[in-house]
Amino acid sequence: QEQLVESGGGLVQPGGSLRLSCAASGINFSRYTLGWYRQAPGKQRELVATITEGGSTNYADSVKGRFTISRDNAKSTVYLQMNSLKPEDTAVYYCNAFREFWGNNYNYWGQGTQVTVSS
Repeated sequence: QEQLVESGGGLVQPGGSLRLSCAASGINFSRYTLGWYRQAPGKQRELVATITEGGSTNYADSVKGRFTISRDNAKSTVYLQMNSLKPEDTAVYYCNAFREFWGNNYNYWGQGTQVTVSS
């Protein structure tokens, strides 16, 4: 059974830091592109960051220089280090694993973890 489980969300003051983790099971983790997305109330889900099988990263302009995505294939875990947090970073953060293989798309989502940035 494929499963992604996020953890590490919470309440933090502006300027603070959080590290999100997403542990995967049931997939060949090292072969997947991994991503973090977020959805704020009343808004569409948006891309935050991705990391490919080869370790290449991509970030939304709004988080560049503040957030860092990384992966540990041995632990089947992807991380999102979030620094200098702003109130506009408040959202539910979702982990994603994606792979295209033999013409089929394999796309899995976690259940989400709430991040609230507020004083």
